[in-house]
Amino acid sequence: MPARYYLTCLWPGLSEIWWRGRISALTTAVLFALALNTLLFLRFLYPDWLSSYLVRFAFWVGIAAWIFCVQKSVRELPELLAPRSVSEEPDRYSEACAAFLRGDWKAAEPLLLGMLAIEPRDPPSLLLLSGVYRHTDRVESARLLISELQRLEIADAWTLEIDAEVSRIERYFAEKDAAAPSADSGTEMAGRGAADLTAA
Repeated sequence: MPARYYLTCLWPGLSEIWWRGRISALTTAVLFALALNTLLFLRFLYPDWLSSYLVRFAFWVGIAAWIFCVQKSVRELPELLAPRSVSEEPDRYSEACAAFLRGDWKAAEPLLLGMLAIEPRDPPSLLLLSGVYRHTDRVESARLLISELQRLEIADAWTLEIDAEVSRIERYFAEKDAAAPSADSGTEMAGRGAADLTAA
């Protein structure tokens, strides 16, 4: 893991917001910003508002809390970046790929859903699951899944694969729309034939 990734651990809550988009961590980040600004405000701009001993005590308490938060963020960073690599559950992606390539959609789907329970933002698993949905005639679900995948920054490296899956889904709907008029015309012709026979 590149050392620069750990820079996000220096601001409490930032690593969870940056790497996972967790809004719940925004509270921690904002509280830290407010506490830091308050200490700087009391220490340098208005030092006479509170006792210097009280400000110094608050400063050291803040340093201790910051160190604790940084250590916690450093410990949790590998899980944020690659949850499957640190999970106690075995990585079954290769099994899911093998089942997908065999066309065994019933076996592939639970494997993919199990991996996404550990890592909900994993582009390869989301792509395969979209393919499973498409092959099992749940194309609307596949389209919704791909639209969600396109919104993830982590999926930028998978643009070609995502575009290919989008084109397959669009082709499915285009073929479905093209088949609908022909089916309607066939029904209409059958109705006319029946009417002619009745008239005869």
